[in-house]
Amino acid sequence: MASLRSVVVAGGGTGGHIYPLLAFADALRRAFPQVRITALGGEKGMEREIIPGAGYDLRVIPVHQLPRSLNMNLIRTPDRMWKSAHAAGRVIDEVQADVVVGFGGYVSVPAYLAGWRRELPMVIHEVNVPPGVANKLGMKFTRNVAVGFPHQPQQSEALRDARVVGVPLRTSIARMDRAALRPQALAHFGLRPDLPVLFVFGASQGARSINLAVSGAAKALTHAGVQVLHVQGGRNDPFEVPPELPAPYVVVPYLADMQLGYAVADLVMCRGGAITVAETTAVGAPAVYVPLPWGNGEQKRNALPVVEAGGGLMAEDAELTPEWVERTVIPLARDPQRLRQMSAEAAAYGRRDGDEALVDYVVEAVAKR
Repeated sequence: MASLRSVVVAGGGTGGHIYPLLAFADALRRAFPQVRITALGGEKGMEREIIPGAGYDLRVIPVHQLPRSLNMNLIRTPDRMWKSAHAAGRVIDEVQADVVVGFGGYVSVPAYLAGWRRELPMVIHEVNVPPGVANKLGMKFTRNVAVGFPHQPQQSEALRDARVVGVPLRTSIARMDRAALRPQALAHFGLRPDLPVLFVFGASQGARSINLAVSGAAKALTHAGVQVLHVQGGRNDPFEVPPELPAPYVVVPYLADMQLGYAVADLVMCRGGAITVAETTAVGAPAVYVPLPWGNGEQKRNALPVVEAGGGLMAEDAELTPEWVERTVIPLARDPQRLRQMSAEAAAYGRRDGDEALVDYVVEAVAKR
């Protein structure tokens, strides 16, 4: 296996780009303990705190939003894009990078341009259909494209020849033993071991429609013997939960240790983001997916194959009400046999080795240079 000495990774703006980048970096460091890993980030993205906090060198470069339509004139005309690429190139030259690995977000564009100008091997990791605008541009400069899910090459012509490697996940989730961790996690949240648990979250920022529908059904859920662990989300307003419920209804503003939530979950209710779908299926958690109702419809495309495989249900955001939760979620949460079957189907769809599979692909791309 070829050795990697220096790798530049680029991805920022949202957790959907940053967390796979970090999981890949961790796997890269395990495979090559002496490798130099340098991350490129923007001035305003989440990466400013998350990447250095994870112990990696972050170099901030100018980042500019791209128009939604792409053509080659886009990269020839704007002076500021070349300035961004020049800044990325200085970092690449300084660290003597062997390869550039991009995960999307606007910070990836100058990394792709700088890598292309230096004729460096480049690998792109994409988790959505259609591909994000930054990665779509990057695909003009490299054929080394990896994707997170089997449906992506089938649904996108741009991804037709991509390698399916899975989504790099943090090891706390990818290697977790749900059954072994469950007693500790139940105690951590003050939940009972004799009642099923509905684990509710809406990605890192939360989801107002999910919050209101589930909290509005709090009485019905707990009277039916269903406990709730509910993550409010960082940017969501607090919601009312009735007092003195007959079963625990635990609300936390944010949950950094998501493995604890998955460990207690008999059933998950969540959005359909790529990282969420990758995590729920990797740990074999049955889920009710409520995809975001706007954008390119990528969240619905992410979750639909899991639903079709029998590992989850899907609800339209506009149809999500407390009454819907009472009619649909309560009977499911109280049906252990069906939950076990859904768990098996979800786990059969998911994969836990996305980090190592991407490392192997990057090594292969460098070796064939």
